[in-house]
Amino acid sequence: MAGRNDEYLLYQTLLGAWPAEPAGAEALAEFRGRIADYMEKATKEAKVHTSWINPNEEYDAAVRQFVGRLLPGAEADPFLDDLLAFQRRVAFFGTFNALAQVLLKLTCPGVPDFYQGTELWDLSLVDPDNRRPVDYRQRREVLAELRGRIGRAGPDLTPLARDLLASVADGRIKAYVILQALGFRRAHTDLFGRGSYLSLEAIGAERDHVCAFGRLHGDDAVLVVVPRLVARLTRGAEQPPIGLEVWGKTCLLLHPQLAGRSYRNLFTGEVLAPESYRATPGPLVGSVLGQFPVAMLVCGEPDACRASLPQAAA
Repeated sequence: MAGRNDEYLLYQTLLGAWPAEPAGAEALAEFRGRIADYMEKATKEAKVHTSWINPNEEYDAAVRQFVGRLLPGAEADPFLDDLLAFQRRVAFFGTFNALAQVLLKLTCPGVPDFYQGTELWDLSLVDPDNRRPVDYRQRREVLAELRGRIGRAGPDLTPLARDLLASVADGRIKAYVILQALGFRRAHTDLFGRGSYLSLEAIGAERDHVCAFGRLHGDDAVLVVVPRLVARLTRGAEQPPIGLEVWGKTCLLLHPQLAGRSYRNLFTGEVLAPESYRATPGPLVGSVLGQFPVAMLVCGEPDACRASLPQAAA
């Protein structure tokens, strides 16, 4: 039997690494082997009950046996039923946390760094999973598809954004955020390399659930808006953190250097014009995040403003 701390680590690991796709007997057996290998590494490096230098073979065997009994050869198991019900709920909200983290990494001061293969959802364990080969062919195909759809969509990217949100589990939405943000960053190197950072405050009932800031360099500017604590924001409902229904009249207060500009949402193509929020202290978060769970509003490009974001009813 594993120690209590190791058992707790095991449950956390199962929740975080469980495959997004349904696991058949063969996939479950492969997953069970990965978890057993990971637990061996984790328990030995913790050096509490066993270690690489002074292995406790009895404890090592007990941990591996515990993993085997916990994950039998088929999904029809009471423990797995309970685990998967909870895991699916955690994974749903975790998806939006992950997207927020990706966009912050791409736009905060500093140089964004990506571990190989993480352009899509990657539920790999540190070891030994990090030695597995990356499926670059799949990633090239996803990239080519996204570029083709972006090219065909023109200025209105809303249908594409909606489709990616509807199929969030396949990971294309993450690749899309990376593709769009890195493309803009590459074209505006001074903005991200030398531009200033301006934190933005939100006001309203859901102000604690938004993280927002601006980057500014000359005529170039970008606003980044992401949700936080999504499960609490949606009152536990498994729905994307988008729209006025979720955000109500919570709005952003723009720094004077960022106000009075028109911004284009890099992920939807929507335009945020100053006249669209004259009746409120600032742009409504539910409008900025009306179609997509994260926003990167860019300014200083020649794209024409074609529409204004919707506002809450008075």
